[in-house]
Amino acid sequence: MTDPSAPTEVASGAPDGLDDLPITKDQLLDWYRQMMLIRRVEELAAKAYTMRKILGFCHLYIGQEAVCVGATAALGHDDVVVAAYRDHGQAMAKGVSARAVMAELFGKRTGVTQGVGGSMHMGSAEHNFFGGFGIVGGHVPLAAGAAFASKYRGDDTVSLCYFGDGAAQQGAFFEALALSQLWNLPAVYLCENNYYAMGTSLDRQSYLTDMSRRGDGVGMRRWQFEAFDVVDVYRNVKAAVDLARSGAGPVILEAITYRYRGHSMSDPAKYRKKGELEQKKEQDGIKSAAQRLRDDFGVSDDELAAIKQSIEDEAQDAYRFAEESEVPDPAKLYDYIYAPTESTDG
Repeated sequence: MTDPSAPTEVASGAPDGLDDLPITKDQLLDWYRQMMLIRRVEELAAKAYTMRKILGFCHLYIGQEAVCVGATAALGHDDVVVAAYRDHGQAMAKGVSARAVMAELFGKRTGVTQGVGGSMHMGSAEHNFFGGFGIVGGHVPLAAGAAFASKYRGDDTVSLCYFGDGAAQQGAFFEALALSQLWNLPAVYLCENNYYAMGTSLDRQSYLTDMSRRGDGVGMRRWQFEAFDVVDVYRNVKAAVDLARSGAGPVILEAITYRYRGHSMSDPAKYRKKGELEQKKEQDGIKSAAQRLRDDFGVSDDELAAIKQSIEDEAQDAYRFAEESEVPDPAKLYDYIYAPTESTDG
């Protein structure tokens, strides 16, 4: 039996050589396009919400697009993604169409969850996107469960879990980390630290301001990085995914990002310091990707303008599609509530 007082070896920090991972022009063009589409869909969702075409809660991802696009690029199709309630962009990055996301926001039957999930509960088995969950931190154990299933089956897949800095204070979060490390699960826990848990700034809710250090208590490998550049996100998350897939155990990351809108559509975000938002917009992930395309690959402004126009067309098409789609059939209201059973009558 191992002496419980013996020190445990902890491999902490990012592996060497992250900047050496090459990026192609086609990769960066694809990521730029994805970020542009996510932002435009979210902007149109904000418009629809003010017109009461979208009801209930609506948490926008504007400003954080580089995180989900870069992180998803580090995954394979069969890898699992588990997300919280700010999930529209994360679903699109995993392959869900703009039409399916917008229709879901509108509560239409053509939505990704047939209009019964709404903004916070998107999911697609086809894309291995396992939600969309509204309970803060409550989804993290589900990601651990997905990773446990992967290890049990021996199928070489990884579970990526998005969570916010506020979720890192929840009990279920710590329990999931403890079991993930104990069982050496193939999981990557990615904290999107956007500075605020609802309206409470990080330094007012946590003594630790590097959420990756939550992994120290269980001996989990961890590191922090700035996530305003999609290339940086890709390189960091890929390193973590490769470690988890290799059997080296789970990794917890903190991605420093920023949301431009309030916590939800009902939040005017008056708690920000004067000039803070404008300062953070100088690091905008879409702008930095455009500049890298110009500088590193010679992409012209005309080419970027053509991409912007195609994105506008696709986003407007998604908006029209959502407006014109039918509402769910009330007769199917309980289809995903109760398991089907055979009748015993007769």
